[in-house]
Amino acid sequence: MLRIDNLFTRLAVLLGVAAAAHGADGDWPQWRGPNRDGLSTETGLLKKWPAKGPPLVWKTTGIGVGYSSVSVAQGRIFTMGEDSTSSHLRSLKAVDGALLWSAPVGKPGGGDGYPGPRATPTVDGDLVFAVGQHGDLVCVEAPTGKVKWRKNLETDFHGEMMSGWGYAESPLVDGDKLVCTPGGPRGTILALDKKTGDVVWRTKKLMDNAAYSSLVVAEIHGARQYIQLTDASVVGVGASDGSLLWRAERPGQVAVIPTPIVHDDLVYVASGYSVGCNLFKITTSGNGFKAQEVYANKVMVNHHGGVVLVGEYVYGYSDSKGWVCQQFNTGGMIWEEKGKLGKGSLTYADGNLYLREEDGQGTVALVEAASKGYKENGRFAQPDRSKQNSWPHPVVAGGKLFLRDQNVLLCYDVKTK
Repeated sequence: MLRIDNLFTRLAVLLGVAAAAHGADGDWPQWRGPNRDGLSTETGLLKKWPAKGPPLVWKTTGIGVGYSSVSVAQGRIFTMGEDSTSSHLRSLKAVDGALLWSAPVGKPGGGDGYPGPRATPTVDGDLVFAVGQHGDLVCVEAPTGKVKWRKNLETDFHGEMMSGWGYAESPLVDGDKLVCTPGGPRGTILALDKKTGDVVWRTKKLMDNAAYSSLVVAEIHGARQYIQLTDASVVGVGASDGSLLWRAERPGQVAVIPTPIVHDDLVYVASGYSVGCNLFKITTSGNGFKAQEVYANKVMVNHHGGVVLVGEYVYGYSDSKGWVCQQFNTGGMIWEEKGKLGKGSLTYADGNLYLREEDGQGTVALVEAASKGYKENGRFAQPDRSKQNSWPHPVVAGGKLFLRDQNVLLCYDVKTK
């Protein structure tokens, strides 16, 4: 049963009114935010935290097992979890964490030792889309949780993945299409009609296995395209028909997870297991495109905590090096810090990086996004820690910081008064 601890009831109500007035500007409707880049556009946030961290507004339990982060839209929160019978897509009130509805996604569990869904729901107006770890793909009505259609990436589309940890991609909505990556010899990337689930197109010349990365959409040299990182490549496919516009060989190892970053005509990717990072420049070549590698190095060996591009610099956790600031255009190391905070994920908002440690107490640190060095502006240890890694990325939306840890969702007030 879902339980809510309203620790600051009056404050929660005030925040709810403010969030409603703020509207879509404070929303975080999908994986890594409005633009899938891990960057919040919010301002007026705390530049430094009190000694014990920002105030906890509310705590909700009973959302289920899993590693899904949260999406926030129209005063509602969307996340995924599972119990012994099914994995679920759940909607909560942003003002206090109260459960609004729960919709079944697919079977629970998994033979990988990490049960539970690991994708983040995507909100598009009155529709919400979610992918379960076994490839279950559902479209539900955002106000009610009523399932409109469902597919399965394995049974319906014969999808194939690079390794056995289950589907983790957060689906992309672009116009009237829902785009995802089943992988395999029948076509790596798939576009469906978002309202019906009918196939619009599937890639024919791209047959890589799916990895764990999520698609991003970009306009490069006037062509709208979907950028994806697979088990073997970095690719751009045409948004209208799934045609392969360009491909760069880029073999991964074991599990390829982080989401690509696109800036102008540059595409940056990173992954773990000693592979490192690459930057590609996409150029026009005759009537087509070409990907030219700018650099490949091991400054950023990012496993799954993700990276963000702020100005000229990429920030993230690099295996064996710690937290790293890297020059985007050249790939050079600007600074590294290993001793102050362990491996984890991050989000950017209003001049600061919100870093979340995956082990131990799940420490969350507020760190200045600057090239001059690692400077903390506050930290706190997450309460109610589970025994699992705190892998869900932190989310900043509507003046709040959301932290998901298995069955628990915590909401903090990070807005200046």
